[in-house]
Amino acid sequence: MFTGLIEEVGQIEDIKYSDNALYIKIKAEKVLDGIKIGDSIAINGACQTVTEFTDRDFTVFSSAETVKVTNFSSLKKGQYVNLERAMLLSQRLDGHIVSGHVDGVAYIDKIEKFAENTEIHFTTEKQISNQIVKKGSVTINGISLTVADVADSKFKVAVIPHTLKNTNLNCLKIGDTVNIETDIIAKYVEKYLSSNHNNTSIDMNFLERNGFL
Repeated sequence: MFTGLIEEVGQIEDIKYSDNALYIKIKAEKVLDGIKIGDSIAINGACQTVTEFTDRDFTVFSSAETVKVTNFSSLKKGQYVNLERAMLLSQRLDGHIVSGHVDGVAYIDKIEKFAENTEIHFTTEKQISNQIVKKGSVTINGISLTVADVADSKFKVAVIPHTLKNTNLNCLKIGDTVNIETDIIAKYVEKYLSSNHNNTSIDMNFLERNGFL
């Protein structure tokens, strides 16, 4: 499990393809502290297992399924990625509960600057946007963010200067893809309601009829 609070931004040193899977070597500092083979590190929000490491980098193996669901197929040598080690039970949960299991990707439609704040607009699949609610939590490239607004397959987030400076959001441009993980609570609510109401589609009217609004 993770919190969605990025510990550092690493840089991809090498990518090797193996069939439809990837070996990714990443230069890092903070996440190497106490690292061992088998540790879990979220890379742009996707939980990956450490297979090798040195005192300056670590390597993970990304399965074909991970490559299929995430934006890993577009990663390139020299690119920056967000990194977070698995959380400790003793630490404070400052973000939200993040599993590290990416649901899919979203495309950046628009980036707007308002004084020191930045708003980023995204488009994603309807199945994913159905699990995103206004003022709820969403994980973007591993970052725990609050949803500013959502409509149909589009949503936006407001990013404070600290987050922009200390993550790879400041490297992104219109048309880029990001990894998305919706709030785990939303998944359980959708599953429960669908399985108990003959797979009725869930929308705002449905939630209101069933006492959720």
